[in-house]
Amino acid sequence: MKSDNKYNLQQRLVEFSALLISNVDIFKNNFASQHLLKQLIRSVTSSALNYGEAQSAESKKDFVHKMKVCLKELRESQVNLQIIEKSDLIKNKESFTLIINECNELVAIFTASIKTTKTKI
Repeated sequence: MKSDNKYNLQQRLVEFSALLISNVDIFKNNFASQHLLKQLIRSVTSSALNYGEAQSAESKKDFVHKMKVCLKELRESQVNLQIIEKSDLIKNKESFTLIINECNELVAIFTASIKTTKTKI
């Protein structure tokens, strides 16, 4: 991801979603790949959409709740990516590594952000 967007989470989530969508051709074309890929697209884009909703949170508690929803979707994506990797459903490992790395970084950022916000409540 671009370094100027390192701390702009909305932009980073949008770019993560776009990265996945623009690289669908790295997945093998079979039933398992298609099934997991469709679910992966839903969970990755859901994290971006839910983060947009978190920006309109009514309180810090509501913000934490919405951030947890984003984290839940990112963790689902993380597990899905692990299944895809273990099942060898990828044609291009280099591009796939970029997707996995970004997902892992976003999970770490959201985990830290939630912990930090919880201590401020």
